[in-house]
Amino acid sequence: MSININNDGLPNIDDLQLLANELFKTLPNEFPKEVSLSPDHKEHPRATKIAETLLNAGNLSRNNATPLQSQNVATTPSGLPAFSGFGASPTVANYGSGASALYPNAGAGFDPQGEVSPLGIPHGNNVNVNNPQTGFHDTNFKNGGTAQLNEETFFSKLPLNNQYLPFQTESSSFETELKAALAFVDTQFTKRIDFPLNGNETTNSYYFLEQNPFALDQRNPNLQVGNTFELQEFSLLTGSHFDANLIKKDFPILRETVNGKPLVWFDNAATTQKPQSVIDRIAYFYEHENSNIHRAAHELAARASDAYEAAREKVKAFLNASSVNEIVFVRGATEGINLVAQSWGDHNLVAGDEIIVSNLEHHANIVPWKRLADKKGLKLRVIPVDDDGQILLDEYAKLLNSKTRLVAFTQVSNALGTVTPAKRMVEMAHAAGAKVLIDGAQSVSHMKVDVQDLNPDWLVFSGHKLFGPTGIGALYGKEDLLNEMEPYQAGGNMIQDVTFEEIKYHKAPNRFEAGTGNIADAIGLGAAIDYVTKLGIDAIGQYEHQLLEYATKLLKEIPGVRLIGTAANKASVLSFNLQGYTNDQVGQALNKEGVAVRTGHHCAQPILRRMGVETTVRPSLAFYNTTQDVDTFIKTLWELKKVRF
Repeated sequence: MSININNDGLPNIDDLQLLANELFKTLPNEFPKEVSLSPDHKEHPRATKIAETLLNAGNLSRNNATPLQSQNVATTPSGLPAFSGFGASPTVANYGSGASALYPNAGAGFDPQGEVSPLGIPHGNNVNVNNPQTGFHDTNFKNGGTAQLNEETFFSKLPLNNQYLPFQTESSSFETELKAALAFVDTQFTKRIDFPLNGNETTNSYYFLEQNPFALDQRNPNLQVGNTFELQEFSLLTGSHFDANLIKKDFPILRETVNGKPLVWFDNAATTQKPQSVIDRIAYFYEHENSNIHRAAHELAARASDAYEAAREKVKAFLNASSVNEIVFVRGATEGINLVAQSWGDHNLVAGDEIIVSNLEHHANIVPWKRLADKKGLKLRVIPVDDDGQILLDEYAKLLNSKTRLVAFTQVSNALGTVTPAKRMVEMAHAAGAKVLIDGAQSVSHMKVDVQDLNPDWLVFSGHKLFGPTGIGALYGKEDLLNEMEPYQAGGNMIQDVTFEEIKYHKAPNRFEAGTGNIADAIGLGAAIDYVTKLGIDAIGQYEHQLLEYATKLLKEIPGVRLIGTAANKASVLSFNLQGYTNDQVGQALNKEGVAVRTGHHCAQPILRRMGVETTVRPSLAFYNTTQDVDTFIKTLWELKKVRF
C-alpha cells in the first residue's frame, strides 16, 4: 500500500490505520504487506529506512548483528582521571561542542546518536564512535557545529524527565512535533526476539518444540540459538575500555529524575536496577510463551518449559556448576538458606552439634541457624573479625572441631563490603568434616563465582542483586547431596507418583520446586545473566574496584567522616558516619540531590555493633555508576560539612 499525504503535509489517517493494522497483525514468520511511500516523501531522512525496516520487523537474521569485536572504541586512560566522568563516552568526545549545546542537561557520555527505543528514548544501540549508524536531523550538529536550540519545539508536552530527547530547530507546531516523532520512530525492533530460526540450528528443546529461540546450542552450551536479545549496546567493550556512561543508557530507570536532579543509584547492595533487555524478555514471555511448565502437549507449554530450563542452564554456566541438576530456583538467597536449614539441617543435625557463622553475616544467614539451634539444642559459634572488618582465620581455625557440622558464611559483606577468603575457609571446614554454605548474594554481581573452584556444598544468590527480577534466585548444591535431602515443600511438580499409601519424589532440582514456580522471573534472571556475561564479570570487577578507590579517596578527605569497614579486600560497598548529623539526615540530604543511599543497620546488626555503631550511611556501587555520580555524592557531603563546621 502507499501512504498518501494530505494538503497539510500530514499522512492520511486512514492509510496510517491500515499500515498499523498490517504491521501489528503480522504473525511470526510472516511479512507485512508491502509498504511504499508517495513520491513527494521518499527523500525524508528517515522515511525510506522506516519503510525498509518495516518489511524486516521480527525477521532479522542473527548474522546481521554488528559483531562486538568490530565496533570502534576509544582507549581508556591507564589510571584514574583527575576529572569527573570516569567512564566518559568516546562518542560525545568525538562529536565536539554540539553535544553540550544540544543536551545541556545530559551527563558526560550521553550519546544523541544512539538508536531510539520503541518508546522514543535514545538507548545507544549500535553506537560506532567514528561512524554512527543512526541518523540525526541536525546537520550542523552532526558535522560538529553548534546546534541552534528551541527547547519548546520537540515533544513540548512531555514531562521534564524526558528533556534529554532531541530538540527540533523548527518553529513549534503540532505538525512539527508529529514529523519529529515519525522521523525518530524505531521500526527495527532490535529488542524483540525474532521468530523463526533459520532452520539449521541444533537445539536441546526441553519439550517437543524443535525450533525454540531460547533453546541452547549443543555445540556451545553457553550460547542460545535464534536471534535473541543481542545486546549490541556493548560496542564500548573491546579490550580494556569500559564505558559506564553508555551502559547506563541500557537501564530505563536511570533516566529518572528525583527532586529535579538526575537519579544516582547508590543503593545497589539492596537491589540493582534492570536493563531494558531483562524487562523486554519478561514482557516477551507473557506475550508469547505464558504457560505452566513441564506438562501439557501444546506449543506454549513447550516454549515456556524450554525458556525456563534454558534459564537454569545459564545459571549453571554462570556459576560453573557441574550439572543443571545442581541448580534449584528459589525466591532468593533467604529462601535458599532456609531450604538448606530445614531440608538438610533439621534432618541431619542433633543436639550438641555445632554450626559456625561469621560476624559479618546478613540476618538471613544468622536467623535460620539460630532458630534451628534453639529447636534442636545445637551450638551456634561465631568467627570474629578485626577492627577493619576482616575475618580472623586463626580464630576460625580454633572454632573448628569434630562437632562442627556446618559452616555458613558470606562471600562479601553487605554492610562493609569485606571480601572473605572463601576458598580457604571452605578447605578448612571440609578438613574438619563439616559442610559449607556460602551466601553469594553480594558477590555474584561483582566477581567471578566458580563453585567448582570454591567447592562449597551449597551456594545461594538472589536475582534482583544481579540486575534481574525480584522474587527469583538460585540455590546451588552438589547433586548427590541434594538428592539425599528431604523436600522443602510438598505439592505438584516435585513428585513422580502419588498414592494414598506412598509418595515418590523427583530427584533434584524438581524435588525442591513444588507447585507453579516463578517462571517469568526465572527467565528474566537468565536474561540478566546474559547481560552481565556480555559485559564480562572480570571487566565489571576491575571497573568497580577503580570506582571504589576513587570514591573512598574522596570520602576520606571530608573532615568528620568515619569509614566503617576498611578491609584490604573489598567489593563495591562503603559504610560511614558523618559527624554532626544523624544517618537519616545525611540520607535525606543526598536524596534532595537525587542520590539514593541506604541508611540503617542493613539487616546486619551484629557486625555494625562489632564496629561500635548501630547504623551507617551505605552507598554501594555498580558498573553503571560513574565518577560523575561519585562527585555529586561527595559534593553534597561537603555542603553538609560547611553548614555545621
